[in-house]
Amino acid sequence: MIPPQEASVRRREIEDKLKQEEETLSFIRDSLEKSDQLTKNMVSILSSFESRLMKLENSIIPVHKQTENLQRLQENVEKTLSCLDHVISYYHVASDTEKIIREGPTGRLEEYLACMAKIQKAVEYFQDNNPDSPELNRVKFLFERGKESLESEFRSLMTRHSKVVSPVLILDLISGEDDMETQDDMTLEHLSESVLHDVIRISRWLVEYGRNQDFMNVYYQIRSSQLDRSIKGLKEHFRKSSSSSGVPYSPAIPNKRKDTPTKKPVKRPGRDDMLDMEIDAYIHCVSAFVKLAQSEYQLLTDIIPEHHQKKTFDSLIQDALDGLMMEGENIVSVARKAIIRHDYSAVLTVFPILRHLKQTKPEFDQVLQGTAASTKNKLPGLITSMETTGAKALEDFADNIKNDPDKEYNMPKDGTVHELTSNAILFLQQLLDFQETAGAMLASQETSSSATSYNSEFSKRLLSTYICKVLGNLQLNLLSKSKVYEDPALRAIFLHNNYNYILKSLEKSELIHLVAVTQKTAERSYRDHIEQQIQTYQRSWLKVTDYISEKNLPVFQPGVKLRDKERQMIKERFKGFNDGLEELCKIQKAWAIPDTEQRDKIRQAQKTIVKENYGAFLHRYASVPFTKNPEKYIKYRVEQVADMIERLFDTSA
Repeated sequence: MIPPQEASVRRREIEDKLKQEEETLSFIRDSLEKSDQLTKNMVSILSSFESRLMKLENSIIPVHKQTENLQRLQENVEKTLSCLDHVISYYHVASDTEKIIREGPTGRLEEYLACMAKIQKAVEYFQDNNPDSPELNRVKFLFERGKESLESEFRSLMTRHSKVVSPVLILDLISGEDDMETQDDMTLEHLSESVLHDVIRISRWLVEYGRNQDFMNVYYQIRSSQLDRSIKGLKEHFRKSSSSSGVPYSPAIPNKRKDTPTKKPVKRPGRDDMLDMEIDAYIHCVSAFVKLAQSEYQLLTDIIPEHHQKKTFDSLIQDALDGLMMEGENIVSVARKAIIRHDYSAVLTVFPILRHLKQTKPEFDQVLQGTAASTKNKLPGLITSMETTGAKALEDFADNIKNDPDKEYNMPKDGTVHELTSNAILFLQQLLDFQETAGAMLASQETSSSATSYNSEFSKRLLSTYICKVLGNLQLNLLSKSKVYEDPALRAIFLHNNYNYILKSLEKSELIHLVAVTQKTAERSYRDHIEQQIQTYQRSWLKVTDYISEKNLPVFQPGVKLRDKERQMIKERFKGFNDGLEELCKIQKAWAIPDTEQRDKIRQAQKTIVKENYGAFLHRYASVPFTKNPEKYIKYRVEQVADMIERLFDTSA
């Protein structure tokens, strides 16, 4: 049971707490009442604000719509005014630009093109909006006049600034083509940068706005003339230089030839310096065409629209290309006429030219890429023509060597080398300069299956076979010609001289190596022929040495008197020897052996034979009393006989 005192304390605590709760509850109740009042006031205020907003909106919206309409009207007015200004400006174009158009574009191209742009827009406007306007005719007239002025300016710029390339510059360009370090420096500048800029601007305008392609014809005609004149100027340079100094400024054509001879070429028979100059000039003109045409194409690509470039270039190069081809055909024509006359030296002009054309053909093909087939086929056609003519010349030459008539009056009286031999060898020596070219000529005429697989080795074998054929024909003809000589000894000397000349010439010019491709024993064969003719010649002395040979000589005992028959026989032997010696020496002294080595060899061999026989004969009979006048029969000492033989084959003695 809780004591009364504690219960009283608890009661008071509870009552105090209850009182505090009641006070709190009363505060909350008052706060809620205030809040409700505030809420009512706020609702009242908001309701009043909403009402006022509604009134404001009802007042503003009509004003806003009216303002918007006014702004739209203002914009329309501004646009209308702008359009009117734009339209009015077209009516002023003619008067604003007429003076500039009339004065032309020279010196102020950009300003002129800007005027043309204004005129063009005016034309388009009037055509679309007022095609019956007199202003349309006026701006059309100005546009056409301006276009004509631009065309005229294009022609004028191209004419005034397109210059012929000087021969020296062309030759430098040709000679520098293998020098990679200077190649960039050798680029030709046909037009200055400013002129090129103007030409390009005009050409693009004419294509895009002028709807005109006539300027392309103007371009190719002007540049074609310059190209043609540049090449002709180079040819004239060679002619003038050759006539004035004899040595034109002529850098060597780049030495890429596989068939360049290792020894100095022999001067061609019948050729002269003027002909050599013509060949050299033509070869250089061919190289010049390639270089200049390449340069022309580079220039053309900047000026002419891409889809017109090939056709324009084709037209541009025609005159110069036709000139070269015509000159080449003239060379072929001259060669053909020479073949008919059996003048094969003139045919040799074809060889260096043909070689150069074939070496240059890859560059030609590259330059002419994209041109018409007729243009591309011109060089191959000329090459074929030259190959056919050259092959005909080679075959005719071989036949002519075989069939050259045996004319007695044309035979060398001293038995020296025949003109046919020297000419034949000289001609063959020229083929060393053009081995691949000549081989290709022969191969071009082959119809066998082996010819279709043409290569350098095949060409070499064909040329070797041809040379051997010529040498064989020459040998047969020489044998036939030698029969003109009644004296077998002179016949032998003649054949000896010719065979020896052929062999030495083959060895000196290295023709022997080419011959050996198909005839390994050719050199030995010629040596055998030469030795055989020497032996034939030596037999001519038998009629002299037979008199003093031991056969049929009388046998006698020392101290025994000779019989009259024996003395007469000895006298006849001496007389026969003396007369024979004198006759042979007199005749053979007028004969010739040009080769010093061979001449000395033949003399020495003959001296040895005669001295031995005559020495033995003298030893046996010089002291024999076969006559009262020994000086009448013993006319010569052994040394005198040797001296007489030493003077053989020496027409100067």
